[in-house]
Amino acid sequence: MNEANNMIEKSKKYLWLPFTQMKDYEEDPLIISEGEGVYVTDIYGKKYLDGYSSLWLNVHGHRKHEIDEAIKEQLTKISHSTLLGASNVPATELAEKLVEITPDNLTRVFYSDSGAEAVEISLKLAFQYWRNLGKTNKQKFVTTKNGYHGDTVGAISVGAVDIFHTVYHPLMFDSYKVSFPNVYRNEPSDPETIKNECLLEVEQLFSEKHEEIAAFIIEGMIQGAGGMNVMPKGYLKGIQELCNKYNILLIVDEVATGFGRTGKMFSVEHENVQPDLMTIAKGITGGYLPIAATMASEKVYEAFYGDYTELKTFFHGHSYTGNQLGCAAALANLKLFKEEDIVNNVQKKAKFISEKLQTLTELEHVGDIRQLGLMVGIELVKDKQTKEPFPWGDRIGYKATLKMRELGMLSRPLGDVIVFMPPLATSYEELEQMITIMKQAIKQTTEVLTTR
Repeated sequence: MNEANNMIEKSKKYLWLPFTQMKDYEEDPLIISEGEGVYVTDIYGKKYLDGYSSLWLNVHGHRKHEIDEAIKEQLTKISHSTLLGASNVPATELAEKLVEITPDNLTRVFYSDSGAEAVEISLKLAFQYWRNLGKTNKQKFVTTKNGYHGDTVGAISVGAVDIFHTVYHPLMFDSYKVSFPNVYRNEPSDPETIKNECLLEVEQLFSEKHEEIAAFIIEGMIQGAGGMNVMPKGYLKGIQELCNKYNILLIVDEVATGFGRTGKMFSVEHENVQPDLMTIAKGITGGYLPIAATMASEKVYEAFYGDYTELKTFFHGHSYTGNQLGCAAALANLKLFKEEDIVNNVQKKAKFISEKLQTLTELEHVGDIRQLGLMVGIELVKDKQTKEPFPWGDRIGYKATLKMRELGMLSRPLGDVIVFMPPLATSYEELEQMITIMKQAIKQTTEVLTTR
């Protein structure tokens, strides 16, 4: 116990955690020491269900034998060599697999280390694509309000979550932001009407500004960090059609939605959308190692192909790009997807949890439950009838997840939206257990606050 307490004090003294107010951490510290299956264990030996897939990326659970062995085998060969001007075996093999499983028009793979960097690459590619074609006026980007694409400067410039982005506004480049078709927060809540109104807004912008717009960037079928907001049917397809009509590149951000999470290998498959650029990360290695990629169409690739003296080269790349250990883990992960029929199983589990989550609608302060596959957001509100939110400073979502931790499950809220994104391999019994914990935590948290 003394050793564990000492570790806690060291973490408070030396660490600065991402997206964390360290005063909160000092009050409720947590250090994970082990993991197995869908459980993680802290340094005191307490086990927790991993209700958010260790930040939306774990697929098969922790310590999956096949991925462990693939990494060990690669260690006997080489751990890393640069991808600048030279490829390596796992990176080449993985690129082939990624081209096979992504939309047909995506034929090239540019590796990176994180989802945010994959987005940065997509923005730079889109910007330089038009310059290489001589259309230097096409420099602007369009994004959706409340969208999130990462935390680097380019990524936040095409993001619109105020709490994350406002402070950095002087650093950011300007982009056009269009309304997102948020069904729950619009009146009347008719998905078709909301979809059409939002698409009309996009078309009006495109018709006026298409000559200066390089690309439209959008998350695939559901906003993640913006609150788990699911798009009405046909909206993403409508965006693709408008991009094609007005000669604007389409970038789809599949960092959170890729690799089976939505019930398809990639969310664009729900509407047969063919992006010009697509970003992938998180689940690519099953949640093991930091690999990401930006998938590009041959049309985009060809605009960069030429003699060195033409200055069409894409000058981007980091030290660990295409790392062999990460690529080996990703190859093992994709093999498991096929062998264990992961995507079809996600569809079955999504239906199961949809039914089980209905019991949460009985709670007085559960305003909306939004789901696409195994991506779920449960929005807590002060008044269910008017949809009035709780006061921002009450931090209801945060307190509910602390209660969940007490009850043996981990997650992180998005404001007052509870995130439920379990590993894809979670059993039906474990899924039901997680939902029971969430219900109990929400009930206990809101009862205390509303009876004060």
